[in-house]
Amino acid sequence: MHRIEHREPHLNQEILVAQADGNEQHLIFNYNTTGDETTNRIGGKTARTRALWDGNELVIESWLEILDRQLHFKDHWSLSDDGETLTMAHRDDDLAGQIVVHDKAPLFLVHRSGVVT
Repeated sequence: MHRIEHREPHLNQEILVAQADGNEQHLIFNYNTTGDETTNRIGGKTARTRALWDGNELVIESWLEILDRQLHFKDHWSLSDDGETLTMAHRDDDLAGQIVVHDKAPLFLVHRSGVVT
């Protein structure tokens, strides 16, 4: 499950990850699209995050230290012209090449499951 709620300048992202062993991980990220730094928890660690508009694309950058390694994520979000498809691409970070494409949930699913896109 992936739910996004955006009311400029606030953006909230909720992800439910179902793992093969049956465990689930619930992640919640809060951003401010003005470029102000915020913090978010990932796997018990604190990540520094910054979100900023670059034209029509939202760039969300995060830094997370695990053991002795500093991880850098730079997620480029773009919405299709019809507003139905969200593309999230990692171009130049530790996840370079990863692309996720989300189609907007049908309206009846939005009301039944609480999904907001």
